[in-house]
Amino acid sequence: MGRLARTPGLTDVQQEIIATVRAFVDREILPVVRRLEHDDEYPQAIVDGMREMGLFGLTIPEEYGGLGESLLTYALVVEEISRGWMSVSGIINTHFIVAYLLARHGTPEQRRRLLPRMATGEVRGAFSMSEPGCGSDVSAITTRAVRDGDDYVIHGQKMWLTNGATANLVAVLVKTDEGAESVYRNMTTLLVEKRTGFGEVEPGLTVPGKIDKMGYKGVDTTELVFDGHRVPAGNVLGVVPGRGFYQMMDGVEVGRVNVAARGCGVALRAFELAVRYAQQRRTFGKRIADHQAVLFRLADMATKVEAAHQMMVMAARRKDSGERNDLEAGMAKYLAAEYCRDVVEESFRIHGGYGYSTEYEIERLYREAPMLLIGEGTADIQRMIIGRRLLEEYGLR
Repeated sequence: MGRLARTPGLTDVQQEIIATVRAFVDREILPVVRRLEHDDEYPQAIVDGMREMGLFGLTIPEEYGGLGESLLTYALVVEEISRGWMSVSGIINTHFIVAYLLARHGTPEQRRRLLPRMATGEVRGAFSMSEPGCGSDVSAITTRAVRDGDDYVIHGQKMWLTNGATANLVAVLVKTDEGAESVYRNMTTLLVEKRTGFGEVEPGLTVPGKIDKMGYKGVDTTELVFDGHRVPAGNVLGVVPGRGFYQMMDGVEVGRVNVAARGCGVALRAFELAVRYAQQRRTFGKRIADHQAVLFRLADMATKVEAAHQMMVMAARRKDSGERNDLEAGMAKYLAAEYCRDVVEESFRIHGGYGYSTEYEIERLYREAPMLLIGEGTADIQRMIIGRRLLEEYGLR
């Protein structure tokens, strides 16, 4: 491991976990990622390996069979996995967010019933807010759940579900019309349990098929179509309806730290590829690394890799401390995503014509980086969050 992206102050356990994941990435992911990604193939063997390591229960409390690790540990694991293949980090991220929501907002019965099986990977989580007509504007969702006896009946359509087919537990944000004046208090999170696969997986619940994407392949990204699907009222997260928006925003905060970690991992890999290639490729009688233009690019890339990593670590540590971290999470996600794009593009330029070839890894990174610019809220949404929080902090007294 080089000097970049180091994290001071880690415990021996954290260092061991991260070293184990790094070795797993080098041994099990990097040798096969090109074939799997180009074939858009689900990485089942890699997922099985992560289950054996206990990564699906990394942050789940020990009392429920998990490892009870912090958000920081998880973010550093995501960084390492994304260095190998960002799609694999997506497989555990949505699972992690649902586990976090259950641990933080679920009832004791919901936690006892679901978290132990989530820790082993038997139950795999996904979460769903976006719809065909809305993404960042969560208040515009139209999927509706109406109480009917002991059930809620759901009608509507959800979009952009990572793990939509492979997950068997989906936290779904719906409107329930609790009579509150604020639209944000008329939303509820429902825990939808389903079979895996495509088609009509449960009565009134259809997973139409995979959405084709320019990058972020291998992992299944899907829609969910509800047409009278019934969910027991006991599957309301926390039992009390009307709290869904605030629960989901809490989950999105940790999701933004995750996206920042992904950006850090992809940027680090792009830098590693560039600095290695720059010392192998020769032009005008010397290594291209010895040309000042390339040397300056490497310096800029390394600085951005390091800055994004440290910002991500700060945001994770603040959340772990129990403090409000929407400002830091927004900054980390914004900075890491933008810097990742910059570093990947500079690496692409250093590779020259070979960067355009599917034989070279940088081609895949070039297609993956744009997803980070829009995942868990666009750059403009982050800037709005950051700006509003700054006005709270520095408002005129």
